[in-house]
Amino acid sequence: MKRNLLIMICLFFVTSLFSQAPEINNIKLNFSGFIKNDFFWDTRQTVSAREGHFLLFPSPVDKDPDGNDINAVPNFNFLSIQSRVTLTATGAKAFKANVTGKLEGAFFGQINSNINGFRLRLAYVNMDWGNTELRFGQDWIPMFITDCFPGTVSFNTGTPLQPFGRNPQIRLTQKFGKIKLIGVVSSQRDFANYGPNGSTGTYLRDAGLPEFSAQIHYKTADENAGTSLVTGIGAGYKTIVPQLKTGNGYKTDASVSGMNSIVFLKYVAKKITFKIEGIYGENITDQLSIGGFLISDSVDFLKGFVEYSPISTVSAWTDIHTNGKNFQVGLFAGYTQNLGAKNNMVGPVYGLGTNIANLYRVSPRLIFNSGKARFALEFEYTVAEYGSSRDAKGVPIDLTKAANLRTLFAVYYFF
Repeated sequence: MKRNLLIMICLFFVTSLFSQAPEINNIKLNFSGFIKNDFFWDTRQTVSAREGHFLLFPSPVDKDPDGNDINAVPNFNFLSIQSRVTLTATGAKAFKANVTGKLEGAFFGQINSNINGFRLRLAYVNMDWGNTELRFGQDWIPMFITDCFPGTVSFNTGTPLQPFGRNPQIRLTQKFGKIKLIGVVSSQRDFANYGPNGSTGTYLRDAGLPEFSAQIHYKTADENAGTSLVTGIGAGYKTIVPQLKTGNGYKTDASVSGMNSIVFLKYVAKKITFKIEGIYGENITDQLSIGGFLISDSVDFLKGFVEYSPISTVSAWTDIHTNGKNFQVGLFAGYTQNLGAKNNMVGPVYGLGTNIANLYRVSPRLIFNSGKARFALEFEYTVAEYGSSRDAKGVPIDLTKAANLRTLFAVYYFF
């Protein structure tokens, strides 16, 4: 409590300072953000973070001895933890580049136990030479395309259908007219792979190498017609080491590798914006996707040496909305499926939603804007098919559907 109070006092002091002195030694400081209040109601229990705020999927059917579904109980909450503050500093020069710094945080906390706590979202330094940019620090993961992501009211932004996460990285961007090439090396911090010890960036660090990603984007616009287009493809590759010691106490360096790929398109017309994206990934639970990895071979039963195989998933989503300044109507829809592992399963499965065979979501929304205020209403219907067993590749079978309808009302104030 004292820590949060101290942070709030510092924020008010900084805000006051910036409003009185927006430029210090040619460095321009811009303070922005928003206050957001979410009011939501679910028709059943859910798998989510921060007291239900960050919704992933409905909880599975869990019947008691009388055949009653324990999770078929509605739930509601009111929260303001998504409220956000951003500090941007511009005007500096270094090595003939324009240097920008961004620091952004919210009151989302790091885990459920410290909800309302201040959490770092973005913290990077960007060096811009015109056609070349070099960025150092915490930013959105490469698979989250900032030019093309769902416009949902829900903070989950389409997760687990849409890759989601922010992690420390080094990003190089090279522009060639309308074409942009991007290369990224990244680590894991707040968004990490799942494994024997839960979700932690240790698995990637113990592999000794960061994740490598590359993308190519094409962007064009016609100002007279009021239209624009951005499209692109990308791929990434990483290796993790789930444990350094076997269950029997022997040193091990067994690893599991996986690749991911993405293709996306966003088209903006005068009255409508259309987006579509497809994702394929192997062990991309660090992006809050369903899946993970499994033990596919027992090399030495006595010492506990094993081999791993990544679980593959595929996702696709689309988002369309009107472009009205004061009123917008939008619709998000998507589907994801567990494709299983390349090798047969012989041991435990590690990951997120590994007992889900497939999942789909449909989310219509209404947004009303007036000045700096926004009122938004969204209905998020999610259906997950859970398996009571698995086939040889780890794909859930003997399926039972679980469905949840979330009604979300949000009020924003932008500053």
